[in-house]
Amino acid sequence: MPYTQDIVDELNILVRYDLTTTLEGIKVHKTATPETIAATHRLFEKGLVSQEDGGYLTNLGLETAVKAQAVLDILRPL
Repeated sequence: MPYTQDIVDELNILVRYDLTTTLEGIKVHKTATPETIAATHRLFEKGLVSQEDGGYLTNLGLETAVKAQAVLDILRPL
């Protein structure tokens, strides 16, 4: 099954997190694109982030973000 645009949008949110610390979150403002706001809300509904507008990664969110970053690192052009 190929990635849908919704999944790509969610992955793009996850890779914005600083994975070197659990003490730093993100805030998605009302001025963000509708796609970004919707993706962040879906991540919250899935239990990957602590707040509807971002917040901190949950344990599951951290695990997922690490894997998303690994895929991005492998696929990124040299």
